[in-house]
Amino acid sequence: MGIDDLPVRDELRGQSPYGAPQLHVPVQLNTNENPYQLPEPLVARIAERVAEAARNLNRYPDRDAVELRTELARYLTRTTGFERGLEQVWAANGSNEVIQQLLQTFGGPGRSALGFEPSYQMHELISRGTGTRWIAGPRRADFTIDVENAVEALAEHRPDVLFICSPNNPTGTAVERETVLALYEAAQAVKPTLVIVDEAYVEFSHRASLLPLLEGRPLLVVTRTMSKAFGAAGLRLGYLAADRAVVDAVQLVRLPYHLSAVTQATALACLEHTDTLLGYVEKLKAERDRVVEALRAMGLSVTDSDSNFIQFGTFEDPQAVWQAVLDQGVLVRNNGVPGRLRVTAGTPAENDAFLAAVATVIKEL
Repeated sequence: MGIDDLPVRDELRGQSPYGAPQLHVPVQLNTNENPYQLPEPLVARIAERVAEAARNLNRYPDRDAVELRTELARYLTRTTGFERGLEQVWAANGSNEVIQQLLQTFGGPGRSALGFEPSYQMHELISRGTGTRWIAGPRRADFTIDVENAVEALAEHRPDVLFICSPNNPTGTAVERETVLALYEAAQAVKPTLVIVDEAYVEFSHRASLLPLLEGRPLLVVTRTMSKAFGAAGLRLGYLAADRAVVDAVQLVRLPYHLSAVTQATALACLEHTDTLLGYVEKLKAERDRVVEALRAMGLSVTDSDSNFIQFGTFEDPQAVWQAVLDQGVLVRNNGVPGRLRVTAGTPAENDAFLAAVATVIKEL
């Protein structure tokens, strides 16, 4: 018996699970991970925090993650200059669960969500998983959002949820502040619409966070993650900042005790070492910019990147190029964007190996 033989929901039939190839090769640059391992002082602090939590594992964890949300709010306030408090922050198991909770609350059967493709595929998949109808909105050829066309799409489709990914995955494109403001106002003019700004990669951006736009906009939400800038992909900790009413609303659908005591302890330890971890971010930003320049020097088309990854091309057969690069021990990502591939910024040595592989491959094209 296969999936198609099961009585699964109609909108799930014929679909494939989300995921990148997990292959054992010398250089893995396909999943936007931070290549730097956590520093030993932080590893030791995690061990201390987890040991403290382990003594009470017979009890349920703090259901509302008060200490963690307080520290996340302090981090946002310190790094953006826009003050947030405990009541305006919520956390869950990765930003994907945060998005799922938002769609469970504001989407669902009979409701719709709109995003501008190509963009983060999980926005569509989580929408489908929550019974929310997905609508693909337009982008320009340079992968930016055309405000006029976007406003027309909002008026036509009247979505209940609007996704704006900045920096955008997989293109790395940042969204202008004025664009977000225009789309928020256009969406609210049609109907009350939750607008989610996905800032999973914002710490790598050349631009400031859009977090201050929350002021006076009760239906605007900014989602974040500790997977990328904090180098904690294995932790699975995401969070959002929003109006207090939105934070209260998502708690209507969150599972009880959804964040384990170990997860909370580990995240708190990471937040104690923010300055060190953000130092790694600066190294990665410099490496990303170096790779962008090197790829352009090879004559390739490279999308401006505000993230820790780079979209490059164009190729008549991107899958063939992907395989040729892989044959040299370097794994990148084919996201299905016509003519393009995506590479994560790695360590200097990893980036050198990638650039050497690409240089070899394009000579043979």
